[in-house]
Amino acid sequence: MADIKKLAAAVLKFRDERDWKQFHNPKDVAISLALEAAELLEHFQWKTPAEIKAHVKAGKEDISDELADVLYWVLVLGHDLDIDLASALKKKLVKNAVKYPVHKSRGRITKYNRL
Repeated sequence: MADIKKLAAAVLKFRDERDWKQFHNPKDVAISLALEAAELLEHFQWKTPAEIKAHVKAGKEDISDELADVLYWVLVLGHDLDIDLASALKKKLVKNAVKYPVHKSRGRITKYNRL
């Protein structure tokens, strides 16, 4: 989990070298995160599974860039809100394990409240 801290430090260094923190508040950072996630979705919109497979092969770098942009904003927001992302993820996995027990959810896409 130290890798998350290293990634966050790199992102914050990048931001701070450009004096961009002054523009970062939780609302605008969350909006930026959502916008980058939407740009990622555009790579898959209106494509069949076969088209997606071909697009991923041909556009892997562009898709990687969009995923990196999403991660950038996740790391910024986690830092600015003083959220330990590694701990948050571990806790969320525990919560999800309760919601989605293996014996009820394995191989199913059913939402937890309908299992």
